[in-house]
Amino acid sequence: MTVSSTMQLRCELCQIEINENADQSDEVLFSRGATGSRSKLWARVCQYLKTDEQKAACINQDLSQRGVEMPGDRYEEIAPFEVGKAETES
Repeated sequence: MTVSSTMQLRCELCQIEINENADQSDEVLFSRGATGSRSKLWARVCQYLKTDEQKAACINQDLSQRGVEMPGDRYEEIAPFEVGKAETES
C-alpha cells in the first residue's frame, strides 16, 4: 500500500491555501465557496498582480504547476444593464 503525500502551502500575499497532492492535482482552498484548482486561482487572483515584488511573493506563478485555464475558472460575465433608468409604461 502506498501512502499519498500532501503538503499544504499558504501564499503570504493573498493568504490562499493550496494542498499539493503527489498523486493528483493540487487543491486550492478559497476563503469562500468550493475548492478549486491552481488555474482557477490564477484566473481569479494571481494574473492581476502588477509589480515584480508581488509576483515574486506569489506561489502560483509557475505555469507548469497551474496548467492551462479551464472553462469555469474565470468569473462569469454578466450582461450590462443601465442603473437608474426607469421603464416607461405604454
